[in-house]
Amino acid sequence: MKQALRVAFGFLILWASVLHAEVRIVIDSGVDSGRPIGVVPFQWAGPGAAPEDIGGIVAADLRNSGKFNPLDRARLPQQPGSAQEVQPAAWSALGIDAVVVGQVTPNPDGSYNVAYQLVDTGGAPGTVLAQNSYKVNKQWLRYAGHTASDEVFEKTDRH
Repeated sequence: MKQALRVAFGFLILWASVLHAEVRIVIDSGVDSGRPIGVVPFQWAGPGAAPEDIGGIVAADLRNSGKFNPLDRARLPQQPGSAQEVQPAAWSALGIDAVVVGQVTPNPDGSYNVAYQLVDTGGAPGTVLAQNSYKVNKQWLRYAGHTASDEVFEKTDRH
């Protein structure tokens, strides 16, 4: 009986050590084979610095999808604040066929308006492919950025 208990205890210890095995996933490189896209920093219309980098959130989400490769901010040919300011030729020369521009505006009640436009710079230059705006409280600004990136993804993934 004691021998059976020792064997059972040994298996229990072995089983417990397997349960505590460490699983490590290492991501050592980004995705750069996705479709190139321009994501301009969203224009801030308030005093001081913007409370969130909505353009950065949109770019990160699109990059993390694995289907897009946003152009590095240092390489942006221009930083338009609206769809009308986008110069399609400057973007298409870099192989960019769509650009996301946007605005963040504070409201007197403490909320914010977040708006974006997805502009075609390839097939139909200057055409707004998608646009939306959201009125959100400060704690929902990041969510507005994620929502905008989802909508951009859905619209551009079909083309």
